[in-house]
Amino acid sequence: FSGSAFGSAAIWQYESLKSRVQTYFEEARADWMDKVRPQKRGDFRKQINSWWNSLTEGQRTVTGIIAANVFVFCLWRLPGMRRIMFTYFTSNPSSRALCSPMLLSTFSHFSLFHMAANMYVLWSFSSSIVSLLGCEQFIAVYLSAGVISTFVSYVAKMATGRFEPSLGA
Repeated sequence: FSGSAFGSAAIWQYESLKSRVQTYFEEARADWMDKVRPQKRGDFRKQINSWWNSLTEGQRTVTGIIAANVFVFCLWRLPGMRRIMFTYFTSNPSSRALCSPMLLSTFSHFSLFHMAANMYVLWSFSSSIVSLLGCEQFIAVYLSAGVISTFVSYVAKMATGRFEPSLGA
């Protein structure tokens, strides 16, 4: 999994760089057009874009991870989703589904405090780590760490004979 994650991150990084170069030339042309055409004022979309552009690259990267964690947290609160959530979003070595929960349980939090604390820490160090690794490599590290920690949890559960499901990385 980790090899695939880092390989995908390298391809993603290349495509992002290529896209940035193309965008640079398109923006140069768009700037000229903006001078000719008057701008709208009070546009909600522009306000959202200015907020988004004010974030660091790390904060923008982590925003997607936080959104995924909040979405999964909300799914846990829906009674109709409990069976699916226990099957695919908890790690248990005695479960029928072994591989997908290794990744999906990384996004599971049962306690609001646990999720809020994890997301605060992730947000606080995101700018420095993403500037060091790049957003693509950071996501690969995040997902790989989740899968590896779940695997270690599987090994520990097998060694102790305790097969209860667990959440999170």
